[in-house]
Amino acid sequence: MPQEPAVRELRLVVTAPDYDEALRFYRDVLGLPERAAYSSPDGRVTILEAGRATLELTDPNHAAFIDDVEVGHRVAGHVRVAFEVGDATAVTARLAAAGAQVLAEPTRTPWNSLNSRLEAPGALQLTLFEELGDADA
Repeated sequence: MPQEPAVRELRLVVTAPDYDEALRFYRDVLGLPERAAYSSPDGRVTILEAGRATLELTDPNHAAFIDDVEVGHRVAGHVRVAFEVGDATAVTARLAAAGAQVLAEPTRTPWNSLNSRLEAPGALQLTLFEELGDADA
């Protein structure tokens, strides 16, 4: 009988100085559906659905390699958020129009995805990736 996973959900918590702008960007522009929202006397939090979650661990050398492939030089800090999207080119343009800074336009990677890199609200660096399928297909 398979054992139940110890962790059921990965939740990335971002403290955004401009909460309204970050909420608009991630919910309304990127299109992450709102799961729940709560408030306290002094603040607010919104939980957005972001599809399936994984935790990607990399060593510094491979992180530099990824940055080189996607951007051409080392740019990421120790945390970068990656979203799989259906059309990396269109979503990159939509996020840029909404205020994200494009660091690198969509680029085909050695692992056969189309990846772009952006600086986004909440001081997050984003990779948008579109899986291109089997390279032999």
